[in-house]
Amino acid sequence: MWNRIPSWIRNKYLLALVVALVWLLFFDTHNFMQQWRIRRQLKELRIERDFYRHEILRDSTAIEELKGDPDALERFAREKYLMKKEGEDVYILVED
Repeated sequence: MWNRIPSWIRNKYLLALVVALVWLLFFDTHNFMQQWRIRRQLKELRIERDFYRHEILRDSTAIEELKGDPDALERFAREKYLMKKEGEDVYILVED
């Protein structure tokens, strides 16, 4: 029966290598699928990090502008918080 099996399949080193690869690809705690998921998650987190860095830079610029320009601060208060001066009326226009 052993004569019918090719010698390269009976090689104990090749068999050990195949078993080790199968173990690492499918059964190990850090298997191939787990590594793939982690890399995909890392890519998404890096994109999210870049988005938030851009938002922080934009907000920091807006804060500096509001600290230095009283007219910009007044415009911001009127637009965002609907603040008004004494005796003024505020009309909100909604676009369809």
